[in-house]
Amino acid sequence: METRETSKEPLLEVKHVTQAYGRGDRRFVAVKDANISIHEGEFVALLGPSGCGKSTLLRIITGLQQATAGQILYRGERLRGVNPHATIVFQTFALFPWLTVQENVEVALQARGVPAKLRAPRAVELLDTVGLDGFESAYPRELSGGMRQKVGFARALAVEPELLCLDEPFSALDVLSAEALRGELLELWSSGKIPTRAILMVSHNIEEAVFMADRVIVMDKGPGRVTAEMPILLQHPRDRKSYEFLGIVDRIYGLLAGETQPEKVEVGTAPGEPGLTHPLPTIAINDLAGLLERLDEAPGNRADIFRLAGDLGVDSDHLLRVTEAAELLGLVAVAAGDITLTPLGQTFADASILARKEIFATRIRRLPIFRWAIDLLVASEDHQLRWDFFLRILELEFPVDEAERQLDTMVNWGRYAEVLAYDDDTEVVRLEAGLAGAGGAAGAGRNSEGKGAKGEA
Repeated sequence: METRETSKEPLLEVKHVTQAYGRGDRRFVAVKDANISIHEGEFVALLGPSGCGKSTLLRIITGLQQATAGQILYRGERLRGVNPHATIVFQTFALFPWLTVQENVEVALQARGVPAKLRAPRAVELLDTVGLDGFESAYPRELSGGMRQKVGFARALAVEPELLCLDEPFSALDVLSAEALRGELLELWSSGKIPTRAILMVSHNIEEAVFMADRVIVMDKGPGRVTAEMPILLQHPRDRKSYEFLGIVDRIYGLLAGETQPEKVEVGTAPGEPGLTHPLPTIAINDLAGLLERLDEAPGNRADIFRLAGDLGVDSDHLLRVTEAAELLGLVAVAAGDITLTPLGQTFADASILARKEIFATRIRRLPIFRWAIDLLVASEDHQLRWDFFLRILELEFPVDEAERQLDTMVNWGRYAEVLAYDDDTEVVRLEAGLAGAGGAAGAGRNSEGKGAKGEA
């Protein structure tokens, strides 16, 4: 597979870009002081955990969203409005179901101003380029997920973008379809069969980024920021089992996992207090238990996070979320890409079902966001408050979608710990019996009346 030459002057420059929502003390910073440059001939992956602002930065780069501060330069000129030289392929297929495959591509050509008589042959040519010749008259419902995403690629290429932006384009596909499409995209890119001068791909899949990109830019959250860059100096096609490939993946796992911080830093502050409200990782409790049990069986109760992902058969983003939750609860410690059970984590792994609940309840009640919720419920009439009441306050701390995820996670964790109950019919969050007298320091009670969390434990 050929390697494309890169230019000396940057095609795109991101300079001190910040994206914030809200005002004053309640301002949420999604991206902070990001600086990135991309050159012609480069395939760059923007890699980081969910919620680190990768997709936000991609929308700013393409001009679909205006940054709060900083600037985007394209070929040395400041970008104002939508970038006419860039286009995005999203993770969802975003096809018009009432149009055929060919008509879906022709829509993009029409928007570009291509005369009607030239649209059909050009659309057929593009579909042939991505391997869909023969499916021009099919409707999206007749296609597999991988084929629908190919239509999305053809439509994006119809505008002949210099910069092709990919927002997790393979994440909605099954494993085999995603693998095939990655290979086909790399073939089109390296062979020069598409007019694109550079590709910027957002991903949370570490192996995917190392397999495809010439350079990986690592982001972290709280707030979203660029923390590292790593060139991938491996020739294509890349061998995922090679020592060099595995070594790079392992180093990136270490960068993303970071190191366990002192408890005060890890847990953050409560809503309404000065400082950062630490978001709860969106995980299932069973996954947390499974991680701790696996570590309990490992030599020295320690494992390499990268190898652990392979052993458990989970993607990097999922494992890092579970790891973050375990850190937050004081059940593991992370350093230099390794994860180790703490004594409390070992106790949890060896405990009975009821004992695990008690440990979990004790640990979540020390988190500021739980102390805040419990104190509000203790002070309220009948020790219950509507779901929307909590949601409105959390929306001062987080974007709207994230605020709802946080509340959902808080209620799910609280129900598992038998600290909170939730009635889906009345949309009321209630303090469990026996907790009203002690506030945030209360002991766990029994959940006898809740009708089901909005998510699963």
